[in-house]
Amino acid sequence: MRASRARPLNQPRAAVVEARVDGTPVRVNRQPVALLREEWRVVDRWWTEEPVARRYFEVVLQSGENVVVFRNETRGCWFTQRGA
Repeated sequence: MRASRARPLNQPRAAVVEARVDGTPVRVNRQPVALLREEWRVVDRWWTEEPVARRYFEVVLQSGENVVVFRNETRGCWFTQRGA
């Protein structure tokens, strides 16, 4: 039997996020956000041609699902890291 190839976990997937003026998500993939649990920023690789600047949010959707989303600050697009 051949060993299967390892697959990366929690790969980011494009998401449709509606946010307030301050950037806080209110809907993730059309599902209302019930609670904002945590927010943090990641700024890395600033010395390269492709720096990383992300604003992360851990939210609980109205359905009860726990989701981590982030906004790519450089490109202005949203992704889910876990859930939804």
